[in-house]
Amino acid sequence: MKRIIFIFSIILLILSSAYRAYGQLYEHPAYERMYKAVIETGDTVWVIDIRTLHIYPPLKFKSKKEEKFYWKTVRDVKKTLPYAKIVYKTLIETYEYIETLPTEKEKQAHLKLMEKEIYKQYMPVLKKFTLSQGKMLIKLINRECNQSSYGLIKAFLGSFRAGFWQTFGRLFGVTLKTDWDPEGKDAMIERICVLVEEGVL
Repeated sequence: MKRIIFIFSIILLILSSAYRAYGQLYEHPAYERMYKAVIETGDTVWVIDIRTLHIYPPLKFKSKKEEKFYWKTVRDVKKTLPYAKIVYKTLIETYEYIETLPTEKEKQAHLKLMEKEIYKQYMPVLKKFTLSQGKMLIKLINRECNQSSYGLIKAFLGSFRAGFWQTFGRLFGVTLKTDWDPEGKDAMIERICVLVEEGVL
């Protein structure tokens, strides 16, 4: 139980550091289509940019246990990937907003306000996360933001608090410095993420 509470606290801390200025939870598409037209030999031709479609070889499970683990991973990715994408989007917007504030005092006050709003808005959702989903979210945040949760906390809340949470996490077997290796140990998760983003899984 303590492990789950800890994971929830870390997730809230990460989300609070990347909270959107207006505090709105929103979805965004996995891809965008651009419509344009060109004129060729006097004729107008519509040009549509089509999304990339990835084709993977069929999976072959060695056992029922391996298949069960795969579908559990699919479940965890589907539940946590949207939140990792929200962190990425809001991270950029929040950073740009904070940079417009004239003093450090105002920046810190804004971060505290965000943290309060985050607990109010996201706690009901995060309470339903399992320990494995909490760990998956930390990993997918690294995937989306191209840096670890530790790096995000350090950037927004300082080295001391980032170090504190990292040390505390170690006691529960969790590290905020989780790396992302899409061509190695995380290849299966990357495959699942891509297929979910393309809407085929």
